Order: sequence, then structure tokens, then C-alpha cells
Amino acid sequence: MFNLSDLMQKSWNSFRFSTLSFSGKKSRVVVILSLIPHVVLGVLIPATSQAALPFSIATAQYREVDQTYATEALVEAVNQSTVSAQISGRIVEINFDVGDYVKKGQVLVRIDEREVSQALAGSQAQVSQAQAALQNARANYERTKQLFAQKFVSQAALDKALSEYKSAQAQAQASLAGAGVAATTKGFATIVAPYSGVVAARHVELGEMASPGKQLMTGFDPKDLRVVANIPQYKLTDIRQSPRASVEIPALNKWIQATAITVLPAADVRTHTTRVRIDLPENTHEVIPGMYARAHFTVGRTRKLLIPAVAVIRRSEVTAVYVVDDKENVQFRQVRLGELAGQAEIEVLAGLNPGEKVALEPVKAGIYLKQIKK
Repeated sequence: MFNLSDLMQKSWNSFRFSTLSFSGKKSRVVVILSLIPHVVLGVLIPATSQAALPFSIATAQYREVDQTYATEALVEAVNQSTVSAQISGRIVEINFDVGDYVKKGQVLVRIDEREVSQALAGSQAQVSQAQAALQNARANYERTKQLFAQKFVSQAALDKALSEYKSAQAQAQASLAGAGVAATTKGFATIVAPYSGVVAARHVELGEMASPGKQLMTGFDPKDLRVVANIPQYKLTDIRQSPRASVEIPALNKWIQATAITVLPAADVRTHTTRVRIDLPENTHEVIPGMYARAHFTVGRTRKLLIPAVAVIRRSEVTAVYVVDDKENVQFRQVRLGELAGQAEIEVLAGLNPGEKVALEPVKAGIYLKQIKK
């Protein structure tokens, strides 16, 4: 066992002796001074390893993943409609605006109903008149029938009374029908929400004149959404055999797993494509009708060279990654990418070999590389 103090004393004596021997040669003294700490550390303390990289890394490797077919798509609501006026009149009440949530049955718009109310009152008066005439015709028929039984009137008189009674019945029924139409028409003055949802557009202002067919409001149910995509005919067989898909919303950086796929049984005569509906889960937050989406249909399995998508850096038209070798040297390398494999990985077609490591934080890797070059 060696003694620490003795060793330090010997090192110091050696240093002092060397200094005296080479007092006229300053360069050699510097060399000796620079070597002594290494000698001491080499004896007493193990050498420290190289500093860790300031970013995490991942290895490029082949894996078997789903083979997908990606295409552009559009988000739409399952329930989306525009309510329109069915009668003429001035708009006297608007209860909701764009963005408001409306429950089923709530009043959206009211139209001036004075004209239709008067028409309803006239129809009800005609009903009363027809019922009075019916009662009179019934009584007259009953009297004529009794007189005919007593041989006081002829068969012709009885037939006439019966005809008048049936005519009065028909007139009463027509009056009731007319009153029903008037009542229904009056109901058209109050426009209610057909289902719960959000107002997407308001097409009228207070005081405007409404007419049959004039659009009033557009709304949709945000709970039930789907994505529609046009698929070429040569891909329909693969999609039918493996009805699985995921939807990417680039604007939200969000992926959603489809709940069902429906291939419509018709093709467009101009583009020769078939529309496919992809149902989304209920209450899909932040996704709204009209948003751009990408539909990824699973059509099989394949092996791909994959890296995490966060490792890719894009500079103008250049797509690259920071590659880290075994000696922890960092290199900026251009690569050619394929399709996304799931939500977090992407395929590498060229520029990278299996087993090579890439930086998962390209910004930190770029800063680190600049500092090393300095």
C-alpha cells in the first residue's frame, strides 16, 4: 500500500528538481507542469468520460408496420342542415347568432304571424258554419225519413234530404281540413331547432322580409362528425378487405382512430372515384366541419426503416436529420422520407442506414454542432 502524502511529496520533489534543472528553458518547465496533474490523476483518480450530449437520440431500425394508403379528405357533420322560411312575413325575432349552442326545440327565428292568424280565424269560422249546416241537414234527413215511413213524402224527397246531409258532411270535413292547414301554416311562423347543435351561419337580419325558401340559419351537431374522401377504383378492394383507418388533422397536429368505414355504392362519372365515409368518435374536440384532413387506410403489412418523426428537420426544400456516430460526432445529413408510420414515426427511403442514431431534438443538436465547430 502506498501512502498518499509520500507520493505527493515525491511528485513535488521531482517537480522541484526538474524546475531547477531546466530553469533556463521555460518551454520545458511548462511541459512538465502540464504533465504532473495527469500523472497524479492517473494514479489516484480514474479518468472521467466524455460529457453527455445535450439531447436525446434514437436508432433507425427496420420494423414491420401497417402499410397505409393516404389521401386528402374533408371533415363534415353527420347532422348539418339549413332551416328556411315556409311562409312570407317580416322577421320579428332572432334568438341566436353564429357560434351559439342551441338545444332541440328552442326557437331560432319568429316571423310576423298576424296574417296567418287571421287566415286561421277565418278557417275556424268556416268550420263552425259547416258544422251548423251539417246539424241542420242531419235533422232534416231524420224528419224526412220518418215522414217517408208514414207515406207522407215520396222517395225523391228522401233521396234529396240524404244527398244534402252527405254534402253537409263533406263540407264540414273540408272546413276542418282547411282549419288544420291554417293552423299548420301559423306554426311555420316559429322556426325551432330540429336537433341540438351549434349555429354555423345566420343568413337574415332582424326586420328583413322572409319568403318561402329563404334561408334563415345553418347549424350542425358537433358530437357526430365524419371524414369523406374520394378513393380511386383500384384501391377499393384493399380498403374493403381491411376496413381500418386513422384520420390526421394537420392543423391541430392530431390523429384520430376511425370507428367505422362506409364505402358508398356509386362512383363519380367524371373522376371515376368512389366516396368513402370515415366515422369519428363522438365528442371529438376542436375538430369542426370543413377542416382539411388526411385519411390513412390500412391496406396490409410491410417492413420499413423508421425513425421518430420529431427527429426530422425541414429547411426550405431540404429535409434532413442530425446523425450521431459512435464517437458522438454530429453530422447534418439530408434524407428522403416516405409515409408516416402511425402517429410518431416516419419511413426513411434514402440517406440513412439501419443502426445509425439520430438526434430527437434537432434544434439542440444544431446548436451543439455550431459550438463544436467554433
